[in-house]
Parts: sequence; C-alpha cells; structure tokens
Amino acid sequence: MPTIKKLKMQTPNKVDENREKLRELFPHAVSENKIDFDLLRQILSEQIVEGNEERYRLDWPGKKASLLKANSSINKTLRPCREESVDFDNTQNLYIEGDNFEVLKLLSESYLGKIKMIYIDPPYNTGKDFVYRDNFTKSKSDYEEEIGLRDEDENKLFKNTDSNGRFHSDWLSMMYERLLVARDLLKEDGVIFISIDDNEVHNLRKICDEVFGEGNFVGLLPTIMNLKGNNDEFGFAGTHEFTVVYIKDKSSIDDLFGIPLEDDDIQEYKLKDEIGLYKKGATLMRTGEAGGRKERPKGYYPVYVDKSLSKMSVARMNDNDYEIYPKTQNGKEMSWRRSKENLAETINEFIITGSAENISFYKKQRLEEAIRTGKKAKSLFYKPKYSSGNGTLIIKNLFNDRIFDNPKPLDLIKDFISVGSKDGIILDFFSGSATTAHAVMQRNAEDGGNRKFIMIQLPEATDEKSEAYKEYKNICEIGKERIRRAGQKILNQVQNDENKTQNYENKIQNDSARHSVLDTESQKNLDIGFRVLKIDSTNFKDVYYHPNNLTQKDIFDFQTNIKEERTDLDLLFQIMLDLGIELSLKITPQTVDGTKIYMLENNELIACLEDNISLLVIAEIKKLKPYQVVLKDGCFKDDNDKINAVQELSSVTTVSVL
Repeated sequence: MPTIKKLKMQTPNKVDENREKLRELFPHAVSENKIDFDLLRQILSEQIVEGNEERYRLDWPGKKASLLKANSSINKTLRPCREESVDFDNTQNLYIEGDNFEVLKLLSESYLGKIKMIYIDPPYNTGKDFVYRDNFTKSKSDYEEEIGLRDEDENKLFKNTDSNGRFHSDWLSMMYERLLVARDLLKEDGVIFISIDDNEVHNLRKICDEVFGEGNFVGLLPTIMNLKGNNDEFGFAGTHEFTVVYIKDKSSIDDLFGIPLEDDDIQEYKLKDEIGLYKKGATLMRTGEAGGRKERPKGYYPVYVDKSLSKMSVARMNDNDYEIYPKTQNGKEMSWRRSKENLAETINEFIITGSAENISFYKKQRLEEAIRTGKKAKSLFYKPKYSSGNGTLIIKNLFNDRIFDNPKPLDLIKDFISVGSKDGIILDFFSGSATTAHAVMQRNAEDGGNRKFIMIQLPEATDEKSEAYKEYKNICEIGKERIRRAGQKILNQVQNDENKTQNYENKIQNDSARHSVLDTESQKNLDIGFRVLKIDSTNFKDVYYHPNNLTQKDIFDFQTNIKEERTDLDLLFQIMLDLGIELSLKITPQTVDGTKIYMLENNELIACLEDNISLLVIAEIKKLKPYQVVLKDGCFKDDNDKINAVQELSSVTTVSVL
C-alpha cells in the first residue's frame, strides 16, 4: 500500500534539522544522536583545539537560551478571522495578531526564502518600559521589577526598564531570536531595514553582523526625523535616529533600487535629442581601485572621436580621429564601464565633453528611465516629509484624532520600500499603527507595483486613559482600521485622478511629473484588502494530540481530538502551515457528491475534512490532479475503501492525513 504522510501540525524542530545536516557533513561527529562538539570544533579548525579560546564576538546572559528558543518548535496555529478582514477571498495581504516571535516561527515553512523586504521599528530600549514575553527559565532574582501580568498561556509578562539588572541582555535576546528566524524568511536578495536610536545601535549592529554576516552589511543611515532638534536631550539637540540595512546575500544582487524623483530632480533634465529629455549621467570610465586595467583587462580598449568632437565609435572612423583610452589625468590605466561589444550597440547613449586635450564620455541619463528606476538614495536620509510630526498628522487626518503616539512618517517608509523592492512580499513584525501596510498600498498606487504585505503585531492594550481606548482596546484594532481607511482613501484617489488617462509620453514632458500613471488594469489589481489571522493554541486537544508520540487510539479518535469551537477553515490554515503553503492563496470551496472539498489556488492543495468520503469524491479529486491532498484519517467506511482511495490518489499526487 502506498505510504501516507501523517501531518505533525507543529513547526519544525530546527535542532533536529541542523543535527541531520551535520550528520550528513560530519557523520563521525554525531554519535547516538548527540553531537561531539569538541570533535566538531577540531574538524572545523586548522590548528589543534585545546579548550575554549578567546575570540571576537558579542556575548550576553541569555544568548544561548535565545538561540535554543529560535531553534525550537512551537505547537500553535493561526486562525482566520473573516469578519475583521477586507476582501478575505481575494486579497494577498495578511494582518496577523500575536506575539511576533511565535508568528515568525509559524511562518517559517510557508514563507521560507520568500520575503523580499523586511522593515521593523522595534522597541528602542530607551529606559522606558516595553512589555515582552518571558519564555526563559529564570529565577525571580534575575529581575528587579515584576509587574505580575500573564498572557493567555500563563507566561509571565515583564516590563524591561533601566532598573532591570539585565536591561541590555533582555533586549538583545528579544531581538536576536527574532532576527534569527526572520533571516530564514528572506529571499537571497532580500533586504532588511531596522529603525533604531543611539541606545542600542551599537548592539544591533553586532547581532546583525552575526545573524546576517558582516559582508552583507549595506549601511547605517542617519535618518533625520526632527530638523529643529529635540532640546530635551543632553548635550545636543537630537535630530536623527538610524536605519540599519542588511541584505541576506549581497553577492546575489547588483544594487538596491532607487527612490522616486522630486520636482527639483526633474528640472535637471534640460538636454534633449530625438528620443527625449536627458541629463549628463555617469562617466564611461570606471573610478576606484576596482576599476583598474589590471582588475578589468577587457574594459581597456580605445574609443575613437572625430575632430569635431561630435561623434564617437569603438572603430576608427577617419585617419585623424582622436584615440582615447580609459586613463586618469596622471596616466593611470583604468577601464570602461562597458565591454567593447556593448558600447558599440549603445554608442548613441553617450555624450562627448571636454576639449581635444581632455575628452570624456558620459551616459545620457534619460528622464523616462529615471522616473521608472528612481534615483540612488543617499546615505543621509532626509526630506522635510520625513518629519516625525508628519506621521502623527497622517494618523490624525485618517481618524480625526491623535490616537497613536509617534507613528513612523509615511513618506520615509515609502522610500525604504522603493529602495528595497519593486514587487514581492514586505514583512513588518513590529507593525504598530500599520504604517508599512499603508506605505505598501500607497507606493503601489503611485508606481503600479505589485507588492504585498504581512503585518504582525501583538495586541497590546491601549491606555485606558487615552482617547484611543474609547474605540480601540488594543493596537491591532488601530492598525486594522488604519489599513481599511487608508486603503479606501488610496482607491478613491486613484479612481478620481483626473490625469489617469493622460498619455504616458506626454506626462514625461510635464516638469511636475514624478510617477507613471496607473492604467486601468493596474487600478483594477490594486489590492487594498487583508486577511486577518490570529495566533492561538493548536486546533487539537492536548489530551489527545501529541505529535511525536501518536498512538493508534489517538489516530482513530480524530473527531474527538478536534476542539469543539474550531471550524474547517481553522483546520485548513493549520494544514497550510504544516505543508508550507502561503497563507494568502485563494480558497475555493466546492461540493462533490454531497461532500465539501477546499481547493487552493494554483492547484496547490485539495483538502477534504468530512467524516465520510465516497470513492466518487476521490475520483473527482484525482481528475483535478492537485499537488497535495489532505484527508481525515478514518474517513472511509472500511479499510478496503481506504486502500483503494489512497492507491488512486497516490498515482497522481501526495496524500496526507490528519
């Protein structure tokens, strides 16, 4: 009989996975399922290893426990909440309520290597308290202040204040374990932006160097949030915070993207030829040590210029042509940025400047291309629109009240998004007021992008004394309502845009143009919806469900194993998590022979969660040829039907049972 896969319905245990990978590489270092670390250290060293050696690294109390936690499995699920969602059946955006570490763990299979960009604005650890879950085994003496709160799983909640003896250590552990899990979600060319201030920027850089690798560091960007300065700060009036930027694998990408042009940028495009407007761009000759002839020998060849300095070519045109090699004024041999073959094909895209004694070549930087690709962002991030007050103003305009303190400026996050992605999934696991979701929708509306978002936020209670508390009992309620209001506002703006039918080429000539105009199809595809998912305990009763130690009784008592209040949709999303299927896929219910089946987009999965399934249903599922099928164990009237059904389905797909 074909093998049937049994779903474990819990996140993978990274320790087990890593141990198996080590066993494959170094089988002699794993004995009786235990790693001989002394032997492993020796295998990986070119010298004799004798005990612990001093080395450059960042350590703190709790680091090992944090690493262990990042590698451990959790037994939870995400439950869909259709009534709080917008366009649940069609949207590809997600809003997830719950502890961000637990949610990241749950997403670790479905979104492994699929996230194009992460932006987070974590607690800055300023000495003011932030609440976090204590999942470590610690004695009471490890803390100076315990506030006596507990979450729904009876984990103690603590305030991390500067009176805490492990003030920095707890913040480091909190960030370290989350970044470890988040890194696995990034695509190879995925980029992460992290906002931070002076309090922990040095520690954040060190843990990011460890998690992402020093070689994948991109920048530490001073980000001006208050040009007037905060006079309450000691010594200097504070104007900025920082944005730390890393790429998962820097070698996988040539460069980041650009930010949109401003009006002043467009005014620089004053030159014109038969194609359109342009300005003098980058020089054809490389600069810097990496551009030398020795490093790039194929880029060293002559370019010929006629005596009138009006025409250039890689082949001699006349006997009296100037012959120009890529050399500096002091005679150092460099290289051209383009190969001889490539330059020959694009020769009309360069201009000649200088005199006969000093000829240079520059690319025609075209306005149309610049609008499409943007301009390279500078390492100092500053625009008047980045002012922190603008973030507050946008919230106030949406809600007619100031209901959230210090939200990030929308334009700042929009520009980060432009730098980090043109499409793909953008994740924010400290979502707050959902500025990132707002920015994704707004930037898509402006440049026709197809970015999707995943927001994660702990439902922290709002202050009972605040205006926000009158309508919104926790931060998640604010975030979801912001997305609803912002999405509708963006859609209205697009639909009412008087210029939406304007010809694109005409718009290029308009000095006030900054973005392409969305065509009808782009408007139609603008996604302003989101699926709400909430973290919860597994759908199965603990008394029955033990994934690593299932008995035959557990299997056949499946129906009583499911918690009474859980629905088919709850089970379906836990199945999707278990199988590593994206949670945004369209779900289509269908009835076959009186039995409901759930079909996922792209034929990814068919799930049938009924108690009694006929062979006619199996035959119809087989015709559809899904990649995977999930059935209830014990859903057939007898073993013969089960054997026949599994044999039928196994000929076209993979069969799993709950």
